[in-house]
Amino acid sequence: MTVKTANTSVVVERRGAVTCVIIERPPLNILDLDTIRELRTKLEEEARRDGVRLVEIRKGGLATGFSAGTEIRDHFPERAPEMLREFHSLIRSVLYAPRPTLAVVEGYCLGGGMELAMACDFIVASVNARFGLPEINLGAFPPVAAVLLPRLIPEKRALEMILTGKWITAREAFDLGLVNRVANKPDLEEEVEKFRNAIVRKSPRVLALARRAARLGSREAFESGLREAERIYLDELLQTEDAEEGLRAYLEKREPKFEN
Repeated sequence: MTVKTANTSVVVERRGAVTCVIIERPPLNILDLDTIRELRTKLEEEARRDGVRLVEIRKGGLATGFSAGTEIRDHFPERAPEMLREFHSLIRSVLYAPRPTLAVVEGYCLGGGMELAMACDFIVASVNARFGLPEINLGAFPPVAAVLLPRLIPEKRALEMILTGKWITAREAFDLGLVNRVANKPDLEEEVEKFRNAIVRKSPRVLALARRAARLGSREAFESGLREAERIYLDELLQTEDAEEGLRAYLEKREPKFEN
């Protein structure tokens, strides 16, 4: 069953015990404020719906990748507070969802898109997936990744991605422990199905309890870290000329001239 409303950027497909929440904003699935809000609302609704045992997040058929991140124009000082508030609410909805979550990643998974994927419990990726945090090239940094990524992969590799903007392949992400499974594109759905079956055959109540218990040790640290990362972003980063220069340069399609 597919649930779609007019002018929507998020489509819901219900497949028995599995709900697929599909981002439909081709070609790059950029997450603007409306899409972020719609994604959060539908994720929360589906994760609480009776009978759902797994929520998957994936791209629509016309998009070239999972998501290339949040809308650049929403990073300027006049819009950044609202953008961070809404996006971080989405991340919390995924992290603390009452059902397990799985990101199915193909193509580009960058910036806020990568943060969304790594907030999920599991990631199954196509071999063509590319993960990256390019914010540093724009005179910014990714608050969620700054807090969460060093807990998911070795800290030095996390810092390399955050501070240099380096992209990694799906195989590299698997080797680092960021991704659970990697499959060739023709075999991706088969691999997702195998992983999905390993989850949905378990007791949904026990899964929910085990998931909640597994996050006990990290929730408080994540929340305090994210609050401080938000403060640094809004009160310190956005006061710099380099942050403004990086965003302007991107929109004007030129190299930034950072002056410290």
